[in-house]
Amino acid sequence: MFSIEHEFDATVVTLVDEGQPPLLEDVVINAFEECVTIEQFDQRTDNVQKVTLSMAQLRDLQAALNLPEGVYKLSAQPS
Repeated sequence: MFSIEHEFDATVVTLVDEGQPPLLEDVVINAFEECVTIEQFDQRTDNVQKVTLSMAQLRDLQAALNLPEGVYKLSAQPS
């Protein structure tokens, strides 16, 4: 299950684990104009872990999900 909310400066997507127990904590993705953050509460440390991806890293991740093993460099896209 997931939810989508449109905030003033970001789109927020929350992913809820509905699989078999043990279930993982919700994952919250904040999509800003200049970056994307991914957050998840870590019960072991009692802290929220946060990863920030630039838009270039996000494009690379999108491409990587559809490519075989290897090392790649995407060419610049014309504007």
